[in-house]
Amino acid sequence: MNKTKRIVIKIGSSSLTGKAGSGINENALQRLVLIAGEAKKNGNEVLIVSSGAIATGLQPLSLTARPKDLATAQAAASVGQGILIGKYIQYFASQKIVASQVLITLQDVIRKSHFQSVQRTLLKLLELGVVPVINENDSVGTHEIRMGDNDRIAALIAHLVNADQLILVSDVDGLYDRPPSQPDAQIIKVVNDPKQIQDSNITGPGSSGVGSGGMKTKVEAARIASAAGITTNLINLAKLDHLMHGHEVGTLFEANPERQSSRLFWLEHASIISGDLKIDEGAVNALIERGSSLLPVGVISVSGEFEEGATISISNQSGKVIAHGIVAYSSDVIPQMIGKSTKELVANFGGNFERELVHRDDLVLLK
Repeated sequence: MNKTKRIVIKIGSSSLTGKAGSGINENALQRLVLIAGEAKKNGNEVLIVSSGAIATGLQPLSLTARPKDLATAQAAASVGQGILIGKYIQYFASQKIVASQVLITLQDVIRKSHFQSVQRTLLKLLELGVVPVINENDSVGTHEIRMGDNDRIAALIAHLVNADQLILVSDVDGLYDRPPSQPDAQIIKVVNDPKQIQDSNITGPGSSGVGSGGMKTKVEAARIASAAGITTNLINLAKLDHLMHGHEVGTLFEANPERQSSRLFWLEHASIISGDLKIDEGAVNALIERGSSLLPVGVISVSGEFEEGATISISNQSGKVIAHGIVAYSSDVIPQMIGKSTKELVANFGGNFERELVHRDDLVLLK
């Protein structure tokens, strides 16, 4: 950790608020801010991705459980966001550190035109010595507030700012090979490759009743960060200080040494999928074995509505998604192209149909 320069810390609702309706656990929040402040004073740049807006808003609204309907969840988030950021700013100010609120939606970090703006803002805040406190803007989301968004957002933010370290602070002290409540459960100390834990009994959300994510979303976040070449730690708040001082605690997800290019990373992990192309076995082999572009002759069907230049998924005949790609034709045009060779298309429709459906440079295979 002493070599780490830029750290993203993500903390979940259950670590900050306790049981549903009980409000902010100020001791926990002060502990987090104290540790983050010490890291900053030691020369690190720190960003915090904080859950807890909805959970914080429950008590003032006399709610005792996380709302199931979108409108009430948004109302709770609207009340809770101000309270939560006020506490962050207060506690950082006591250490003579300026903190700021950055409210984003998942769309802001997955739409290319938006995430460059988010990136500029965050990098300028770091340059000015500020600790950005980032939260999903649940109060104005137009879609349902989805499970684990802040875990994924934290991984994408870590990539966005080229972080050295992502720390996921949870209510458990690491990843276990089975539910931690079982007496024979063993902590997994190091994960070299997320594939090695796909058979582990990874449990869902905790018991506090305030969080929306679970261990699966944290593993997915670690997988995304690893692909970006970022080391990830999963730890609970009680042991965060030990981690920051170099002790081997929690679970370490090692970074992939072969960091994806930003463009392919965005295409795999942070793009909006507008439709799907189902392809035959021959086309699957061409993509995977030969690194070919996708041609219309190998396509079986198209689903969804999209324009030329949209990001689509590519699936095999059984429906498994094997790739993401940027498509060269709209969904209105593709049906008349299915199963035809490029030569046939040019003869029937003209030279504009000589292009690949998805060029190999605009395609990423999913692992």
